[in-house]
Amino acid sequence: MARPGALERRDRAQWSSEPAFVFSMAAAAVGLGNLWRFPYMVGENGGAAFIIAYLFSLVVVVLPIMMLEVSAGRLAHGSAVHTFRQVNRFGTVYGWVVVLLTTAITSYYLVITGWTLGYALDAWRGSMRDFDEFTGGYNSLWFFFIVTAVACAVLIRGVRAIENLSKLLMPVLLLVIITLVFSASRMEGWAQAKDFLLRADFSRLADTRLWIFAFGQAFYTLAIGQGYLVTYGSYIPKKTHVPRACLVVAITETCIALLAGWMIFPFVFTFGMDPGEGSQLAFSTLPAVFEQMDRGGLMGILFFTLFFAAAFSSCLAGLKVVIAAVAEEFNLRNKPAVLLTCGVIGLLGIPSALSFSPVELTAMGMPFLDFMDQFGGTNVVIVSGVLGAGLLCWFVPPERLRKALGTKSAWWEWRIYLAGRYLPVLVVAWLAWTLIMRG
Repeated sequence: MARPGALERRDRAQWSSEPAFVFSMAAAAVGLGNLWRFPYMVGENGGAAFIIAYLFSLVVVVLPIMMLEVSAGRLAHGSAVHTFRQVNRFGTVYGWVVVLLTTAITSYYLVITGWTLGYALDAWRGSMRDFDEFTGGYNSLWFFFIVTAVACAVLIRGVRAIENLSKLLMPVLLLVIITLVFSASRMEGWAQAKDFLLRADFSRLADTRLWIFAFGQAFYTLAIGQGYLVTYGSYIPKKTHVPRACLVVAITETCIALLAGWMIFPFVFTFGMDPGEGSQLAFSTLPAVFEQMDRGGLMGILFFTLFFAAAFSSCLAGLKVVIAAVAEEFNLRNKPAVLLTCGVIGLLGIPSALSFSPVELTAMGMPFLDFMDQFGGTNVVIVSGVLGAGLLCWFVPPERLRKALGTKSAWWEWRIYLAGRYLPVLVVAWLAWTLIMRG
């Protein structure tokens, strides 16, 4: 990187240990990307065929880029803007694009997190509403404002608040999900769900749109190209083995994503619902599930409370990316940076909140929130991740990243450079070929 003097920043806070980093990063990845987004993407894109494309994307391309971004953050000890500024002149522009992308994604993430809070409160009251009833007024807007304010309060306390929440969240959430999967296995729709999730229509793998969504989900769920990994990596302790830590996070999030599918789709088919319902799939399905279950009230309380906690962790991660950049670039202390960031995101999230309200704000024929998710959460995330990997692998000396990986093995280094250096070239060639064929 171009400015070695700027790399040695000893005053930066750190995770207390490698397991603390893994728990915190897993909580950020597992949240909405797995419990909310993965099932609805599977439902809209052909079930098992989408899962095959997703797993291929994750293993071959996304995992090496994840390690690359975490290593870059560890090397630079700074925000996304600070890190990419040291790559070359264009890196500063790219760093700010990453921050703006994460700002946009977090703005609608907070809306969905507001839904989880609303459903958690309904569950505690013992009267869960269906999604249309819940969004019939302005609940999406009010809960969005509440969640944003609570996130602001937590982030003022700093990194350790995220760490402590993550340690409590992960084991309990996993236990509740496994319990729901067991309940789903006893439903009439289990056999139909098995066919949907395990029997692939391989002809669908020829569909370019399916691969775009699969790569988008893989990039999205591991937070590639969004500054999360660079920012979280900047807090890594010295002895952390980056490939091992990233592998644990990737395996954890993949298992929970697949469990989320097995948790939701048996109920979807049992109750005759549409698996391609879209972003509200989990919120339309699970309240009906808990009404039919023995001790469904208790399970509803546990699930939606933990769902809120997982979603909230994802929001904290996104906000931390933006806050780190704002604080460093504008020389602000943590509290003013948090207040400024939350204020801006509080304004940007209003259109997404209003898309599920009597206003019914739309874009491109779909709810504004869905438009933001499919455009920003898929297309822009892929471009951002590929571009960032190319910048790091073409302009950062290999020995610098090898040191940041914390391993003496060249196997991961070879995979990382293969993906980072040549993926941008392949993407450009594929886009050119697509344009030529359409022409």
